[in-house]
Amino acid sequence: MQIVGYETEREDRRPALLVAEDGRVRREPLRPGEDLAYALGERRCAGALDGADHYPCDRDGAPYCEAHTSTWVCARCTGTCLKDEMDCHEDHAVYLAAFAPATFKIGVTREWRLRTRLREQGADRAAHLRTVSNGRIAREIEARIAETYTDRVRVPDKVAGLHRAVDDRAWSATLAEFDHEATFAFDYGFDLDSGAVPETLATGTVVGVQGRVLVLARGDTTYAVDMRELVGHAVRPEADDRDRQSSLGAF
Repeated sequence: MQIVGYETEREDRRPALLVAEDGRVRREPLRPGEDLAYALGERRCAGALDGADHYPCDRDGAPYCEAHTSTWVCARCTGTCLKDEMDCHEDHAVYLAAFAPATFKIGVTREWRLRTRLREQGADRAAHLRTVSNGRIAREIEARIAETYTDRVRVPDKVAGLHRAVDDRAWSATLAEFDHEATFAFDYGFDLDSGAVPETLATGTVVGVQGRVLVLARGDTTYAVDMRELVGHAVRPEADDRDRQSSLGAF
């Protein structure tokens, strides 16, 4: 068995881990209160998926080897198209996402999937700044604003803010700099009283999922797991009993 992917929460689906066995993939739903019990083994390339079919790979590169790594060229775009022919002709939204307590990220996405994109990232709040007619214009705007606001937030920074709220004063001051069409606030269904310990494990009681961060309770400690770090691990369907770093609340 191998963890070969994950699904973040969307309006039409709950988050899940994708587990492959004998060439078939099944979803392991990550419902709050459910127990997850997988012991992690060696990590290698997660191979390729085609619907419910899994094509394994025995190469060492993880989560994907060179043969199975795909690069989304649009992610590097700043307004000058890197493709042979520009194909992003649909409406794009320029947005500002807030991550607690006060990290504000500029980004773009196709307008129809704005809410989905924000939830994929685990944003706490967001503002839809404007809609433009294609991706090139959106990337130009993003590049200009990225001179002041970041266009990338690392998972450790998101984990550090899981138990905190967005700084209202800082967010309001930032929004005052922009005209915007709408604002959003997101609820991921859980609240933490204290910080979560970053760890890579797949055993514990599911507290919730925010973006690609899986929050697990184990004993008296809450752990924050970057699900991308689980991809590629061979797993056994049993609890992992290895000692883990504990939070101060465990003592």
